[in-house]
Amino acid sequence: MTNPLPIDDVAIGGETIRLGQFLKFAGLLDSGGNVKEAIIDGFVAVNGEVDRRRGRQLELGDIVSFDGRRVRVCA
Repeated sequence: MTNPLPIDDVAIGGETIRLGQFLKFAGLLDSGGNVKEAIIDGFVAVNGEVDRRRGRQLELGDIVSFDGRRVRVCA
């Protein structure tokens, strides 16, 4: 099944970024406390799979989903 949500591209200026940092950088969440809770509670998915590791390294092309939005990691 295809996900109907559009994907926004967010350039990170490098090749990798941590999941928690990316959520704030992409404007999906606004504070570290909110990021931590959202990840631990399983509300964040990376490439369609829930990931509960704030320190997870994202790479170019990864797609992060949260709260009805999808954002792709770009250079």
